[in-house]
Parts: sequence; C-alpha cells; structure tokens
Amino acid sequence: MDQTTQLAQRMDATRESPLFYKVFAMIAAGMILDGADVYLASAVNTDFVRDHFATLDQGSIFLSAGFLGLFFGSLLAGFIGDHYGRRTSYQINLLIFGGFTILAAFAPNIWALIVLRFIAAIGLGAEIVTGFSLINEFAPIKARGRWSAFVSVIANTAAPLTLLMSSWVIPHYSWRGTFIIVGVLALILWFIRHNFPESPRWLIDQGRFEEADRIIAEMESRDASETYQPEPEDYDHPVSKISIARGLLVATVTVSAINLVMYTFTSWMPTLLVKQGIEVAHSLTFSAVMMAGAPLGALIGAITVDRIGRKVVISTAFILAAILGLIYAQQRQVAPLLIIGFLLVTTLYVLMAAIVGVYMSELFPTYFRFRGTGIANAVAKILTVFTPTMAAWVLIHLNANYIFYFIAAIAIIAATVVIWFGPETKQRAID
Repeated sequence: MDQTTQLAQRMDATRESPLFYKVFAMIAAGMILDGADVYLASAVNTDFVRDHFATLDQGSIFLSAGFLGLFFGSLLAGFIGDHYGRRTSYQINLLIFGGFTILAAFAPNIWALIVLRFIAAIGLGAEIVTGFSLINEFAPIKARGRWSAFVSVIANTAAPLTLLMSSWVIPHYSWRGTFIIVGVLALILWFIRHNFPESPRWLIDQGRFEEADRIIAEMESRDASETYQPEPEDYDHPVSKISIARGLLVATVTVSAINLVMYTFTSWMPTLLVKQGIEVAHSLTFSAVMMAGAPLGALIGAITVDRIGRKVVISTAFILAAILGLIYAQQRQVAPLLIIGFLLVTTLYVLMAAIVGVYMSELFPTYFRFRGTGIANAVAKILTVFTPTMAAWVLIHLNANYIFYFIAAIAIIAATVVIWFGPETKQRAID
C-alpha cells in the first residue's frame, strides 16, 4: 500500500478528536457570521427604503453588489485553496469581510455603501467555499454527512437571531449599529483562527506526507476500538470516479437553485410581508418567526443525509419547496402566512444543509474540490446578482405572486437534474 492510500485510509478511519472538535467549532463560528450577513442585508435593506436612505431600486443594487462580491470571493477561494492551501484561503477572508463591514457602518451615502458591501462580500464568498469543503475533508468517512450538515444547523441559528437582533438594534442604533456588531465579531474570529490546521487531505494530494501524518496522528484515537472500520464497498465508487463535468453540472444546478430560491424569498421576506398587508413595524418580527425554521430544517438535513441518502433528500425537498411556495403565494392572513412561511423556510434549509453543507463538496476529488465548489458557488452568486433587480421590478410593476412562480419553477428543474444526473455519495470515499 503506497503512502498516499495509507494516509487517506487512516484519515477515513479517524473518529471525533479534540482537534476535530476545534476545527468544527471554528468552521461553525465562521458559518454563523456568513448566515448573519445574509439576513443582515435583508433587514437593513428594508430600513434603507423606509428611511429614504435608498430607493427600492438602489436597495436592489445594494443586494446585487453583495452577490457580485460573493461571486468573486467564491472563485478566488477556489483557486487559492487548491493551489496554495486551505489554511491560506481561510486566513484572509474574514479580515476582508470584518474590516470592510465596519467601514460600511460609516458610509455617507448608498453608493459608498454599495462599494464597501461589494468588497466585504468578496471575503464572505471565500468563507462558505472554504468552510464547508474543510469540514468535508476533516470528517471521517462514516460521519461525513452528519458533521457537514451539523455545521449548517449551527450556522443557520444565525437566521432568526440576526433578524431578532436587527429588530432591536435598528430602531435604537439604526442599520449602522448592526454592521459594527457583525464586523467586530468577524475580526475577533479572524484572530482566533490563526492556529487553524491545514487539511490533511490537501497535504496528501500535494505529497507533503510528513505534515499530513502529524495532523492525522493528532486526530487518531489511541484506542483501536474507537476507530471507524471502513467497509470495502465504501471504496467501490469513490468521488474520483465521478467525472469533473458531471460533478460541475449537478453542483452548479443544485447550488444555483437553492441560492436563487432561498435568497429571493428570504432577502425580500420583510418587503413581501408589507406587500401582503403586514405593517412595516411587524415585518422583521414576523420574518424572525418564520426564519426559526432555518435551524430546524438544517437539523432535519443533518439527520437524514446519512440515513436516507443525498439524492432522495434533495430531490424530495426541492419538490416540496415548489409546492409550499405556490401555497404561500395565496395567503393573506397572518396565521397561514406564518405557518406556510415557516414550513417553506424549513424545507429550504433542509436543502441548504444537504446541498451546500454536504453534497456539493462530495462531488469533487481533493485536487479539484475548492475549484469545483468555488465555480459552482460563483455561478450561483452571479445569477443571484440579477434576482434583486428582477424582484424589485416584479413588486413595482406586477404581482408578488410571480416571485413564487419563479421559485417553484427553479425548484422543479433542480429536482429533475438531481434525479437524472446526481450520483449518490453517501459514505463514499473521497481522495
């Protein structure tokens, strides 16, 4: 057995160690900030328009600037992570995001804010690519899906918490206070992550066997009975057997679909509630109630991906999201809006946990993993650049129901691609 195979199989056999928990905690903390920023943008965008800091069209440009920054950040993280190491990519992104988010709090006008938002989002775009790929590479083969999805569970607690925080901070300290809070937290985490270890799988791929051996040894249990025993069939259909083209097709379609569906709904949720007759003062609170479905959905995804399998969970959730979106569009009363909205958010975050947290990274071998996930994320972000403008135009000139028809169509297309082209990667070896 050559050294590459031996080290890879030792990595697959590791169980949860103090080093793994340290890695998990730092990744999850970064993902919380990522989630917080998404809903921070939604909350402050509503406040911009209400206080005439920006028009509805300018607010859509603000959201689009964030998505455009995420596009460049995803691409840069992919190439830096594969060529220079995961740790290098991970060190710079939070510094960019935290620093420019704080500067954004002092923006004198909407156009300065848009520029600063774009730069901050470049750093944030690297966070999601790096974080989910890293937990995928550090987790043992038998529990990879569970731990990757649990990152989503923790990350998505940011959704209701950020909206609740915004509902209190914005009335007292304006939208600028929320930017300062998130930016400072990002810089604190950047400092804590200075000792983050390099991915052993990347080191193996680079032929740096001694460094990989040291990290794997730290992750290994001294008790042989506490190690996983991978079965021969776990290596029958490894990720390396999935073609790059097929992996890119499935990853790009599924990640683009969940980004388009989720960000279209969640970014405009407060505004959509106003259009459906809910007072502005209550829209953020109602949004926070519905967004409580985010951690629940991520938890369901974490529980089911390793038990049921990736394909069944993802395709079923996409179909359910399409149905719930069409039902939500017909509601005008508060109780049905909250219930259906909560169920829709829960379903969307099952998809976020299963696709972004687990499936996407499993579709590529180590040497192409960051580029593959980076490209898929970049395409998704560039598509979402245009959705705020589209949504604003629909809300001004047409009916909000068309937004939900769009959500349903995208979800059905993605479900079809997963059913026909998506490989099952449950507990398969990665290399």
